[in-house]
Amino acid sequence: MLLEKELTGKIILAAIEVHKILGPGLLESAYEKCLLQEFDLLLIPYESQVELPLEYKGIKVDAGYRIDLIIDKKVIIELKAVETLLPVHQAQLLTYLKLTGIRVGLLMNFHVPVLKDGIKRMVL
Repeated sequence: MLLEKELTGKIILAAIEVHKILGPGLLESAYEKCLLQEFDLLLIPYESQVELPLEYKGIKVDAGYRIDLIIDKKVIIELKAVETLLPVHQAQLLTYLKLTGIRVGLLMNFHVPVLKDGIKRMVL
């Protein structure tokens, strides 16, 4: 198993490859499918569209939350294809990190000319 820093490096390289080929302007789902292909090629284990039940007063509530990607049970990726990342996007990723106990997350916005400008690494 890879350390989180090595793993995030490989994830970012895979995302840059997808962005280099597709460019900005597509739907988030298209980037996700192509990113999964890159992970398969690189033998990076992942889960996609992971249900995240919410617990309220000891009762699990299906509130419809889904985590875009969990990589090797160590890194959460929240994908976006938006004009500008907003504070609510960061709050969403932080909440996912807290609820899962995973320490590292990447917020990736593919709707940018250069992908490195659309990536924010967050650590609990």
